[in-house]
Amino acid sequence: MKKLGMIANGVRQDIVRMLVEAKSGHPAGSLGMADILTALYFGIMRHDPKNPQWEDRDRLVLSNGHICPVLYAALAEAGYFEKEKLLTLRKLGSPLQGHPHRGPLPGIENSSGPLGQGISQAVGMALVGKMEKKDWRVYSLLGDGELNEGQVWEAFMLGAKYKLDNLVAIIDRNNIQIDGTSDDVLPLEPLSEKFQSFGWNVVVIDGNNMNAILHGFGMASSCEGKPTAIIANTVPGKGVSFMEGKFGWHGKSPNKEEGELALNELGDARKKLEAI
Repeated sequence: MKKLGMIANGVRQDIVRMLVEAKSGHPAGSLGMADILTALYFGIMRHDPKNPQWEDRDRLVLSNGHICPVLYAALAEAGYFEKEKLLTLRKLGSPLQGHPHRGPLPGIENSSGPLGQGISQAVGMALVGKMEKKDWRVYSLLGDGELNEGQVWEAFMLGAKYKLDNLVAIIDRNNIQIDGTSDDVLPLEPLSEKFQSFGWNVVVIDGNNMNAILHGFGMASSCEGKPTAIIANTVPGKGVSFMEGKFGWHGKSPNKEEGELALNELGDARKKLEAI
């Protein structure tokens, strides 16, 4: 568990460095989902950085593509490409675009931009896996603000119809979006009951607690006959005190001074982990 915590801390530090260098991007959701991405790439998913197109790999579909810094940082940490490339985020000609683009960067399963489309792609992938009797799984990440899109609920209905128990949707329930809190913009509760009414298995976890995350994915893998929605309660900006819980950091990158403060905090947190 300590090892995963150290990896998540390193991922967060890389996110900050990337966004400071890029001078644009989305820190709140990226930092909040660092524990989930760490668990997936270093404890849950079947994948091979040396063979990104391995046919039997598990697939990760980032539907809320604006939090791609956390995906890029996790991929680099796993060895899909050199870490130095992270500092090219959002630069002209870089494969690390502001939203993921499938093709030029190894490990990217889908191109994303408009919210709501990734889960439809993930349902399609999971359906193919069922039809071809494959045992790989599909994990799709969505923001809670993204659930405002009607298209996602069409995808959820289709996933239930075909009993896609090889599909896991992870909802980043951080309660913020670009215009404010999700309760102010468009309330989602009762969210668990909504998913259940659509025929999904539901698991609610603390998305910043590694033990809870691993347990939640274990419950998802043991469910048969229906897809699973993991509602991950996360803290936006997790690990950086002046960002935590503040919707203003949804899409505002830290400047150099703010980046230094953030890295100092994360460095102190790393020392505490090392001392355990």
